[in-house]
Amino acid sequence: MKIARLSLQQGPRYGVYDEVKHDYIVLSDDPMFGDSTPTGQRIPATEANLVAPMLPRSKVIGFVGSYASDARLEDLGVFIKPNTAVSGPNDPLVIPAWADQVFIEPELAIVIGRPVKDIAPDRAHEAIFGFTLSNDATSTASGARAKMWDTSLPLGPIIDTALDTSSLDLVASINGEEVGRASTATLAFSPEELVAYASSLATLLPGDIISTGTPLRNCFVHAGDTAEVSLEGIGTLTNPVYKAE
Repeated sequence: MKIARLSLQQGPRYGVYDEVKHDYIVLSDDPMFGDSTPTGQRIPATEANLVAPMLPRSKVIGFVGSYASDARLEDLGVFIKPNTAVSGPNDPLVIPAWADQVFIEPELAIVIGRPVKDIAPDRAHEAIFGFTLSNDATSTASGARAKMWDTSLPLGPIIDTALDTSSLDLVASINGEEVGRASTATLAFSPEELVAYASSLATLLPGDIISTGTPLRNCFVHAGDTAEVSLEGIGTLTNPVYKAE
């Protein structure tokens, strides 16, 4: 099931994508937490204004080094982004005034669907609601501020609850020109292993996001650029880049 969050006159609403009719079936509530009964309203895909498909209830946990062939879970770099870092398709990516350089990183992202702590890898699938795409925009500044600034995590455009993540293309483009390509086939750990490890570090709550990392580097963006990342099976995130004054 492919789920999107749409901006409608009555406010943001969730919808399920109908691959036959190429439209979104609007739901009565958040399918993770409430009633997912169709309302009867349908929005053609060509007219849909998609926003970030999930606003994390508390946090985004990200991993660094997860694509290294000799990676070990306990050696991965770990960071947290606040939910205020999340933005959606076509939202501005605003480089902070203090940031000298910023680069984009397309990453497979895991959406957590239930509270878990210290879950075993063989049960971690029970905690996964679905998968989406994140653009982990990062400054070259040192410390936590490199990752945590507002708009630094475009997310979307959809959540797929049944995605086979074993071998999917990840692509980064700037101003329409491809600058990096990778495959989730080279991710050193399964989503279940990463969820289990993350849950050993902190309690995971419904709506939390785990950004699984990327091998792509040096995809630098500047004010006036258009940043674009894509994940096979999920779609493309396009965000205009600005610089705060």
